[in-house]
Amino acid sequence: MKFSNPMEIEKRSFFLIQKELKKEHPKEILDIVTRVIHATADFEYEELLIFSNNPIDAFKNAIKNGENIVTDTNMIKAGINKSILEKYNVKINCYVEDEDVKEIAQKRQITRSIAAMEKALNKNNSIFVIGNAPTALFTLCNYIEKGTFYPNVVIGVPVGFVGAKESKELLLKQNVPSITTKGRKGGSTVAVAIVNALLKMVENE
Repeated sequence: MKFSNPMEIEKRSFFLIQKELKKEHPKEILDIVTRVIHATADFEYEELLIFSNNPIDAFKNAIKNGENIVTDTNMIKAGINKSILEKYNVKINCYVEDEDVKEIAQKRQITRSIAAMEKALNKNNSIFVIGNAPTALFTLCNYIEKGTFYPNVVIGVPVGFVGAKESKELLLKQNVPSITTKGRKGGSTVAVAIVNALLKMVENE
């Protein structure tokens, strides 16, 4: 086999991944599981990914309605496929480097992720993609619990040893469409893989 054609490499990789999966999945969930494993080379994600309150349809509908995406890192923003978003006039916003966010974080002695998330809740945003900062997910969940903000869908997969597991457990308690992971694993790469798999579904409809 020649390892030069990127499309053939991806197709072959997906075939090999699906061949090694332990159980059958509905087509759309299979697409997401496959892309996450492809991005991480970690088959544990077959068991770690959790889908709550019909998040796939919620995501697709939000994109088609032109709802904006918020990310907690510029890495996620950079990794998301923009071609589909342009068709639906969807913008990706990440506020963590904004000067006003930095000033608020310093003044209140909070993380920039918290300040950026609070800023996002005051904008025309309804799709939240969090792959790095548990504090961002905690903040979003707290507003959902209070009933002061209700996103259309949350992809919450922060990674780490402090707060990551707990923030995802809190997300699962919210009555909101969501995709998350059990435990400590996750990250920006996982978040991007999930979003791009979802966008591929939108493209193919």
